[in-house]
Amino acid sequence: MDAAEVQHDGSSPSKKVKSNPNALNSLRDHTVVVADTGKINDIQKFQPQDATTNPSLILEAAKLPEYQALIDDAIQKGIKAYQVSKQPVQKQPKRTNSRKKKDEPENQEIVEPEIPQFNFNTLNPEEQKSVIGLITDQLSVNFGLEILKLVPGYVSTEVDARLSYDKQATIDKAKRIILLYEQAGISKERILIKIASTWEGIQAAKALKKEGIQCNMTLIFNYHQALACAQAGVRLISPFVGRILDWFTKNKSGEDYSKQNHPGVKLVTSIWNSFKKFKYDTIVMAASLRLVDEATELCGCDRMTIPIKLLNDLQSLEGTVLEPKLRVENLEKLNIEKVNVDEKTYRWEMNQDAMGTEKLNEGIRKFAQDLETLENVIKQKLTQNNQ
Repeated sequence: MDAAEVQHDGSSPSKKVKSNPNALNSLRDHTVVVADTGKINDIQKFQPQDATTNPSLILEAAKLPEYQALIDDAIQKGIKAYQVSKQPVQKQPKRTNSRKKKDEPENQEIVEPEIPQFNFNTLNPEEQKSVIGLITDQLSVNFGLEILKLVPGYVSTEVDARLSYDKQATIDKAKRIILLYEQAGISKERILIKIASTWEGIQAAKALKKEGIQCNMTLIFNYHQALACAQAGVRLISPFVGRILDWFTKNKSGEDYSKQNHPGVKLVTSIWNSFKKFKYDTIVMAASLRLVDEATELCGCDRMTIPIKLLNDLQSLEGTVLEPKLRVENLEKLNIEKVNVDEKTYRWEMNQDAMGTEKLNEGIRKFAQDLETLENVIKQKLTQNNQ
């Protein structure tokens, strides 16, 4: 059986015979398909195994009227969390004598402190920032909760990209996200915390794993970057196929980047081969896919997170039967050197890779910008509500 047929989490591509064969159904025979969207209707249509979200996707979905209830709920819960955090800790009075007094009531009612009226406009800038942060965390979880009603596997929820170079802050934010899911009745086993693959992010994921929190390391653009993640024992990595091609077509135009020559396809193939040869448990999930050829050339990869447009394109190719290009049988003829990646090796190899360095930093900036735009949308709602 091909390595891609049985996944590390026990899930497997469907082997059911389809009445209407097409490229998407054929791809599912060899690769677990993940939906790259924050829109619930799209997930209902394609019924993927897992789903991923990020600030850009949530920002896009949040502009649509059908998701306003999720935003309103996040605002209410975020405000309440802020108010509770500002209440003084109530200490229970100590008894000098452990015996109950004769006239003491059996059940004394505990009076909760009254929570004052909330007015966002009276808060100072730091307090406003705190409120908005609680709301955006809740909003990410709200979208995740809706998605989990529709997918049997994981949902990936992203940590604030502005924390990408802060190990401890990333750990704290990840725990906050997991707590919100658990308060909603969802086990941490169904959540992947999405973290940018800086050295600090990788070390945060390594620490989180020790507490049973699994991570999806995103913005992978470099072979040694991927190895560092695998050697840290992370659950899943997301190499960005399409964005790699963007860099090469812009900076090294005139080359043939079709099919096997596609630099993103080549990187994912080399990562997958290395992971399988050296038996790393980390799942390889090809991301940032845009072209049919990218998906077909990576058929057999553990997972692919695919945007809705490409899912539609693959589904429209009726009668297409795909064969896996990534196969464990091919590993015997490959001469792959095992490399241990410590911090010095990681930083040097990233320094030597202009594409990897530029695209990693660009990706972090873009996610941060979209999160800030989303925060401004929330701030405007809070300001208007208190006028």
